[in-house]
Amino acid sequence: MKGQSRLDQIMDYLKSHNLVTVEQLVSAISASPATIRRDLIKLDKEGVISRSHGGVTLNRFIPAQPTTLEKMQRNLAEKQAIAQFAASYVQSGDSVVLDAGTTMLELARQLTHLQLRVITADLHIALFLSEFKQIETTIIGGRIDDSSQSCIGEHGRRLLRSINPDIAFVSCNSWSIERGITTPTEDKAGLKMDLLANARRRILLADSSKYGSWSLYCAAPIDSLTDVVTDARLDDAVCRSLRERGIGLQLTA
Repeated sequence: MKGQSRLDQIMDYLKSHNLVTVEQLVSAISASPATIRRDLIKLDKEGVISRSHGGVTLNRFIPAQPTTLEKMQRNLAEKQAIAQFAASYVQSGDSVVLDAGTTMLELARQLTHLQLRVITADLHIALFLSEFKQIETTIIGGRIDDSSQSCIGEHGRRLLRSINPDIAFVSCNSWSIERGITTPTEDKAGLKMDLLANARRRILLADSSKYGSWSLYCAAPIDSLTDVVTDARLDDAVCRSLRERGIGLQLTA
């Protein structure tokens, strides 16, 4: 096997496992321990992985916000299942804040039969829900972030700080128990912070592939949430830790 193809296989294996050992890579890729160790040294020098006594993980720092198009192509089935379950939290008459993102758009599609007041930063969600007469839709306004097609800035943050919604649904590209919900930009972090601040119920919607990643700015600590909805591939130890913190955890198939 050529060296680059083997490196690609190592990366693919790491993407589907939180922490792996040299022995696991040897078995999965059918290469010698010495060869695997040389490959890992190369990836470590490139900053792609992190090595520890327990094994190897991807260096999962996210420096920039993915575009909406990029996010639409990732884990669609998981997002739809998460959104379908999240809709069960919402009752007719509720006031609901929807963060920006593709999972939130899937959730919006599940709510069109209800009479609601919806506040959102997301242009796609606002346009979609504006066609349903029984849903009063408010967009928070402000400058448009071109990567996510959503509003950012102080104008929208002032509106979010002035409301007391029944439920706030927040999304993210990275989250963990240790670092909380993180985001690559200060604008996004501040907006998510205010989005959650006054809500009676504060719910994170994020598939398990985002767990363990992090970005520069913390938007909210995990303990500030009342609930997390994710998929069943989240590590058992993480599930236990969330429940021990009193956070309502729901795992979709």
